Amino acid sequence: MNLKYDILELTREYGRSGKRDIRGWVETHKYCYGLGYLVFFLAAFFVTERLVVPKYMISCPVDEWIPFHEYFVIPYLMWFLLLPASWFYTMITSKEDFQNLCMMMFGGMTISIVIYWLFPNGLDLRPESPGSGVCGELVRLIQAVDTPGNVCPSIHVSSSLSVAAAAHGSQALRKYPWLRRGIDLIVCGICLSTMFLKQHSLVDVVCGCLVTAGMAAAVYGLPWRTWMKGTWMEFFL
Repeated sequence: MNLKYDILELTREYGRSGKRDIRGWVETHKYCYGLGYLVFFLAAFFVTERLVVPKYMISCPVDEWIPFHEYFVIPYLMWFLLLPASWFYTMITSKEDFQNLCMMMFGGMTISIVIYWLFPNGLDLRPESPGSGVCGELVRLIQAVDTPGNVCPSIHVSSSLSVAAAAHGSQALRKYPWLRRGIDLIVCGICLSTMFLKQHSLVDVVCGCLVTAGMAAAVYGLPWRTWMKGTWMEFFL
């Protein structure tokens, strides 16, 4: 048995030809509604971006040694593929892995939003010219959409590391060590890209790592599933 065979079996089981009722499947797998948190997060992040004015500029001497390079936009943008891929893969293959991933990632996002309000921060590292060519244009687009405020801890980093942590904590992925290594490489590239694109300081990256480390320790070390029983969050179990 290999990963390709597993995926083919999953597509047959969960409606590749439309025979399976997706709505019915979701109703019997209510933990999927955990993704509804994204509505709250996006709203909270949008409000934070508009209302929170940075008071503290984040930087460290190491930032000056890291050169800007527009080609790092490629691993940076992989974040937008990594997250949904991790959600839907774990949602279908392992309820436990999906729960662990969401708790780490969404918990880290919530902590970050709270910190942005309590410690409004930003950075002034972006170059005047973000390069040329396709990569340079992509960087300009990112900078136009993503302001240099609310940067520490880095959600880009903490959420990516949550995927790696979930992969290494997954019993199902033990038989696919190459997939774990691939995820590690992608996550490493994403974290480095935030600094080489000057989207984040090394300080932001380190703090993002600490957020995920704390969430991973809580998710894998505390009986939070027991605590959720009998509460409005029980649907997630």
